Order: sequence, then C-alpha cells, then structure tokens
Amino acid sequence: MALLIDRPVWPWRGRMWSHLVSDVGYDELHAFVAEHLGMPRRAFQGDHYDVPEELYDVAVAGGAEPVGSRELLRRLMGAGLRLKKTGRAAG
Repeated sequence: MALLIDRPVWPWRGRMWSHLVSDVGYDELHAFVAEHLGMPRRAFQGDHYDVPEELYDVAVAGGAEPVGSRELLRRLMGAGLRLKKTGRAAG
C-alpha cells in the first residue's frame, strides 16, 4: 500500500489543504483516514481526501509518503484511480 500526500499549499475557505491518495485502492485509503485522521467518509472527493494543514504531520507520522503534487498525480493516474472532474462521486 502506498498512501501519498502533497504539501498543504491549496487554499480554500481560509485554510491550506493537502491531497491524500492511494496508488493501490480506495479501501486502504478509507481505512487509513478513519484510523489516523478521524475524518468522515463524506470528506472523500471521489479519488482523494482533502486534508487540512493541521493534519498533514499526523498523516505523515501515520505512514503517508510526502510527495510533490505532480508526483502524486502521476502515481494516481498510473494506478488508474484518477477520476475526471465529471466523474467525481463519493465512493
């Protein structure tokens, strides 16, 4: 299992956010988020979780691999888990 997280550089609603993905499958991603971050399943954005900056270090300490945004996207696409914007739905 490889969980990947980019730096919290994405602004939204006055906070900075990271993207957390798996390059293996969604089941592992959901389990990790529930166990380590305590975020609700409804926070799933179809192929990733948006993680607030205050949980970034928690995710890394839990085993998420810090990568750049381009590397995260490359590996998500390589795993066939990237959804197009029109296909986003909570899964």
